[in-house]
Amino acid sequence: MTIWKPTVLTRVMLGMAIVLSAFPLYWMLVIASRTNSDAVSVPPALLPGGNLGDNIVAVLTHPEAQFVQGLTNSFIVATVVTISVIFISTLAGFAFANLNFKGRNALLLLVLLTMAVPLQQMGVVPLYRLMVALDWTNTLKAVILPYLLNGFGVFLMTQYTRQSVPMELVEAARVDGAATLRIWWNVVLPAVRPGMAVLGINTFMLMWNDYMWPLIVANQNPTVQIAINSLNARFSTEYSLIFAGTALSIIPLIVVFVLFGRQIVGGLMEGAVKA
Repeated sequence: MTIWKPTVLTRVMLGMAIVLSAFPLYWMLVIASRTNSDAVSVPPALLPGGNLGDNIVAVLTHPEAQFVQGLTNSFIVATVVTISVIFISTLAGFAFANLNFKGRNALLLLVLLTMAVPLQQMGVVPLYRLMVALDWTNTLKAVILPYLLNGFGVFLMTQYTRQSVPMELVEAARVDGAATLRIWWNVVLPAVRPGMAVLGINTFMLMWNDYMWPLIVANQNPTVQIAINSLNARFSTEYSLIFAGTALSIIPLIVVFVLFGRQIVGGLMEGAVKA
């Protein structure tokens, strides 16, 4: 087997890619640690300043942003939706991949069609009217409900389950007397753990960064993105506060990525050992 060895040019290109990827984060910290006048100065400041602590305190105590509440609301929304999407998608993926029932292909086609239609944009008016009828406006329930299930998660877990769980393994478990839910819990879930991690990271990030729907239905009970937008002054843009709030808001994303990323690497290494 031939092992490809990286050249000097490859190392240089990878180094440039790392620098370009890390620079926005560095620039965010630079602006977050300076005053607003430094943020708009020409030439711009390239080194961090000494105002990061003051800016963070200003963000957390901002009278209009309600930043702590926004962080808490976003964490609740993203966590509940992520757990729901992973749970339902793994169940549906197992059913579509390893169970035979009438209408399976038609239902899977219907799931794929939902991915082709921008439901959030096209359904925002009826969804909002539904939340008004339920008296759920300005509540987290209204933000959570439309996202508890998505077609991408079902499709992803269906494809991943087909590749990771052979039908012979499912049939062997059934011959041993295992019920369907027991097979899903003891056979399918351990095999599709990397796929669940990918779906979890994707779902959590999408919900954490969602802005339009929370703004429409719960602008008085803000999520973190609405809180960051509220850091703006009435007649000016407070760059230092916005970047400080953004720096605080990405900490949960980094933690989630580290936790779920270990699951992805662990699953890939486990698969490599088995191979």
